[in-house]
This record gives sequence, structure tokens and C-alpha cells, in this order.
Amino acid sequence: MLNPEEKTDIIKKYKVHEKDTGSPEVQIALLSEEISKLLLHLKKHPKDVHSRRGLLKQVCSRRKFLAYLKNEDAKRYSVILKKVGLKK
Repeated sequence: MLNPEEKTDIIKKYKVHEKDTGSPEVQIALLSEEISKLLLHLKKHPKDVHSRRGLLKQVCSRRKFLAYLKNEDAKRYSVILKKVGLKK
């Protein structure tokens, strides 16, 4: 889980406007960071099935946000992919 300081840093980095906390870009960035932390955890604990299920739910959620952003604005979609470091 992200601590509040990490979360605010990510929000500041990816926000679209001044009071932004829920735009697709911010949510994709937050989910990507959570996913990377869960992957590190699962490398240490490969039999942790409950965390693996949470990881799959977060990956699915991120995929939905990416699909939404791709349909709404392809330019913002490509920018967030480059910023977060995802391949599509």
C-alpha cells in the first residue's frame, strides 16, 4: 500500500488541474505504483494467493481506465503511457 506522502507526490506529478485527485491520469499512475509494489511483494512471497488476486483486480481496473482514456482522448492516452512507462 502507498503511504500518504507517496500518494500526494504521485498526485502532484500527474494532476491535470489544481484540485485534481480523480482524473484518469492520476488514477492510472496510482494503480501503476500499487501494482509495482505488489509485484515486488509477490516475488518474495510467491504463494500469497490473496495478494495475487488483489493484483489482478488492480490490473483490470487500470486496464479499464486506460480503455476509457483511449476512447475519450487518444493524445492524453499516449502521454500517460509514456509518463508511467507502460507499453501498448
